[in-house]
Formats: sequence, C-alpha cells, structure tokens
Amino acid sequence: MAGGTVITGTTDTARIEAPVTIRAYLICAFAAFGGIFFGYDTGWMGGVLGMKYFIRQYTGKQYPADLYPFSSDKNSPYQQYKAKFKLPARDQSLTTSILSAGTFFGAIIAGDVADHIGRRTTIILGCTIFCIGGIFETASTGIAVMCVGRIICGAGVGFISAIVILYMSEIAPKKVRGALVAGYQQCITIGILLANCVVYATQDRDDTGSYRIPIAVQFLWAIILAVGLFILPESPRFYVKRGKLEQAARSLARVRGQPIDSGYIQDELAEIIANNEYEKKVVPQRSYIEGWTSCFTGSIFQGNSNIRRTVVGILMQMMQQLTGINFIFYFGTVFFQSLGTISNPFLISLITTLVNVCSTPISFYVVERFGRRKILIVGATGMIIMQFIVGIVGVTAGRESEHNNAAVSAMIAFICFNISFFAATWGPGAWVVIGEIFPLPIRARGVGLSTSSNWFWNCIISVITPYLVGTDKGDANLGSKVFFMWGSLCIISLTFAYFLVPETKGLSLEQVDQMMEECSPRKSAAWRPHTTFAQATGLAEKGVVLENDAQVETAGVEQVQETIRQKSIA
Repeated sequence: MAGGTVITGTTDTARIEAPVTIRAYLICAFAAFGGIFFGYDTGWMGGVLGMKYFIRQYTGKQYPADLYPFSSDKNSPYQQYKAKFKLPARDQSLTTSILSAGTFFGAIIAGDVADHIGRRTTIILGCTIFCIGGIFETASTGIAVMCVGRIICGAGVGFISAIVILYMSEIAPKKVRGALVAGYQQCITIGILLANCVVYATQDRDDTGSYRIPIAVQFLWAIILAVGLFILPESPRFYVKRGKLEQAARSLARVRGQPIDSGYIQDELAEIIANNEYEKKVVPQRSYIEGWTSCFTGSIFQGNSNIRRTVVGILMQMMQQLTGINFIFYFGTVFFQSLGTISNPFLISLITTLVNVCSTPISFYVVERFGRRKILIVGATGMIIMQFIVGIVGVTAGRESEHNNAAVSAMIAFICFNISFFAATWGPGAWVVIGEIFPLPIRARGVGLSTSSNWFWNCIISVITPYLVGTDKGDANLGSKVFFMWGSLCIISLTFAYFLVPETKGLSLEQVDQMMEECSPRKSAAWRPHTTFAQATGLAEKGVVLENDAQVETAGVEQVQETIRQKSIA
C-alpha cells in the first residue's frame, strides 16, 4: 500500500479489524511488562520499612538485643523497647507517599508528551527517568536522599503506568483487548511478588545490602522494557492523530501481522481516520489550552460528553485505590506486626502477595466472558463482605488479648479472599476501562488524568495509613478496625460501577465511542454496532489518499449523527 493509494473503509461492522494473530499477543504481552515497575515498587517499600537494619540506619536507634537481654514478658524493658523500634509514622508516610506525588505529576505530563513524541518513545523516556531516581534511592543512607530518589522514580513510573495502558489499548485486538490489558495487572502482581521474595531473602542482612539489593533490582526491569520497546512498532492511532497516514498504515500492518495492502488494514485504518475526524469536529482543538479544556467539554449528564468520560476515568482509578488493596501491600508487614498475634509478618505478606499473583489470571477469562461492568459490580460486592468479616473477627475473637490463633488465621484467610476478589476484578478492570472510554483526540490526556487520579489517591492512602494503624501517641491505632473503613468505601465503588461504568466488551475503540453516544451505562451491555464511522462520515464513498497530512473530507457532525441514528432504528 504505497503513498498515494486511496482507501475507503467498509460498511461491514464485522470487518473493521483484522483477525487476531500471535504477533498482537506478543507485542501486548511485552508492553504489559511495564506493570513490573508499578508492582515491584509497591512491594519492596512495605518490606524494607520493617527491616531492622533499615530502621537502625534511618533512625539511629540501637537493636533491642544490644541494649537488653531477651525476654518474652511484654512488660520487660526488651519488649517495651522493641515495640518502639520502628520508623516513626511520619517517616513511613513520607517515604511511601513521596513516590505517589511524583507519579501523579508524571502521569499528567505523560499524556502531553505521548501526543507529541509518541507512546513508545514516552515509555522509553519514563524508563530513563526511573533509572535516575533509582540511583538516588540505592545510594541513600537517610530520609532526604531517599525522598529525592523516590520522587524522581515516581515521575518515571507515572510516565510508564499511564502510557503502557494507552499503548496496549490502542494496539490490542478488540476481541481480547480486555484480557491483554489485564496482563498489565498480572505484571503488577508479579512485580509485587518479586519484590517480596527479594525482601524476604535480604531482611536479615546486617548491612546496607538488606535494603539496597531490593532497590537495585529495579534497574533490571527498566533496561528490559526500554530495550524491548526500541524494536516494537508505534501505535497506529498516534500516527493518525498526527496526520501521518503512511506511517499509520505500516505500523498497523506490523501490529496486526498482515500485509500492508491487506483489505483488513485498509478497512481498520479508514475506521480510525473517520472516527478521529468526527471527534475533531465535535470538539475542535485549535491550541494547546483547547487540547486540555476539551477533556472537560459537554454536560456531565450526557453519557458521551468528554467531561463525563474524564470524570468516569478519574473516579474509576480513585475507586480502585479506595478498595484499600494497597494498604495491604504497602503496610502489610507493619500492620501484621502491629496486631501482635503473628509470629512472622514477612511470611504472611509474602503469602498475600502470592494470592494476588495466582488470582489475577482469572481476570483474563472473566473480563471477556462476563464483561468489564459485571465483574466490577461482583468484585466490589465480594470485597465488601470479606472486609467486614475481617473487621468483625478482628474486634472480637481476633483481639490480641484473646490469644485465639484460629481467629487470627481466619482473618488472614479472609484478607486473602479479599485480595482474590480484587485481583480478578477491580485490579485489571479499572485499567481496562480507562484505556477504552476516551476518543482519540483526548485519549492520551484522558488516560493520563485517570492514571494521575490513581496515584493521587495512592499518595493520600500512603500518607494517612501509618497514622490510622500506628501505635504511637497521637496515632489512631485502628488495627483491624481499619477494614470497616475499606469495606464502607467499597460500597461507594459498587454504586459507582452500577450507575456510571459502561460495558465495552468486544467493541473496537471507535465502536465504544459510538455506544457511549447512544445508550446509558446500565443498558450498554445490550448495545450492538450497526454502522461504521467510515460509512457514517461518508469516507466509505469518498475515500482518503494515504499520504502524510492528507486532506480528509467527511460529513458534518449533524449529518453523521443523523446517519448513525437512522442505522440504529433500521
């Protein structure tokens, strides 16, 4: 398909995408590797905060055994000093939350960068920034340098976490897009597990290697991802947005594993072009400022308005964080230590992480079999039940004064069930939805804003949690009662999913755009495509010359909407 070729598109809704090939699976699988960053960083910090050498290094306190003879009596000087041998809640909060502050700004900036230099190059840039921060983290011997490294790493993770989702959503085939994007969440869980394994192996070292080794391992993930992305294709939708139609055709052919002159490539590319032209007419973007303000145009009560999509994306990631899952992974070790009833908190944290890894693959099936909307509703319901059970047991038979090992084991079991519900539903589901609901003109910024919401609330949780479960003077010391709070927040997540989340299963990104114009979220599961954008915009008859900066002539907005309305009635 050489430059100057005229493509027209198709009127057949079943032919707007090429058949699924193994190449598409492999490209998305490698891109999902970016989740390792997110997960690994989530995992190592919680374990390192509980390491005895790290505590001594960062607080200057001596080991309990160096000052007092061992005693199991809780009133003994040894046990009283041991209870205070930990990082202050202030330092726990700062070192954990400062990364989320960096990722918040990184994710917002990444949307802009990805629209100018490309999705693939932005991810590579994120890897570079991440490595710079990692150097500071590894070299640190105090809070100040660690925080500098954390915030720089955060910016890199913000780039990667936002744009990997964008990249995968834009290149994945519609039939398996949910499962492939769920692979990103699987990589997050693997990253958490790897971090916990490394931390578990180094926790007893009495030197800086105890915390430097887990931190330094991060460089490996950055190098693998950056090198691999040099040989992967750019998103064809990025090229369409930039008016580079020849590159878009070549990129799409590589992604789909089809010859460049294939009819499938011609039809899919025409559909992407037609949808992009339609959206640009609906909300014109004539300047940089308009590019941002277009994310907030329309009425919040109109299902297909840009502001409605942006709000849904932002709230989706907020709700994911307010399930309380990262409380377990950030502060699990510290929380289990605070209960005073668990002999090896590091091992329990490793077990909960393993449950997360083993449960996430369930989402590969359920997200395509039952759809995004349904699994979010079921997942929120399951987490509500599990978290209230943990809270109830914790304030009754599971109290430290009861010395009831069976009750403590039951709490751990239901925490694991809670993790399983999250891993199979909200964990991947939130990422899948934000990658699908935005139209091409605002997709990069929309995904960036949504991802920044994830990190904003991640930061809030990181800041407040040490005080919620801390046992120092002035801390709330909620213990297991904190699960009543998470369970109550999951009720809000359930309500949000029922009323505001549309069903996008089995639709191309362009068909998702059409569906959101025509029906409410509660009726979206029954919606079926009835026309193509190439047909509605007139591109199927007029065609477009396949060359860079080609003039694309399409029907006006009102005419397109009338055509779509008539086809929906027919």
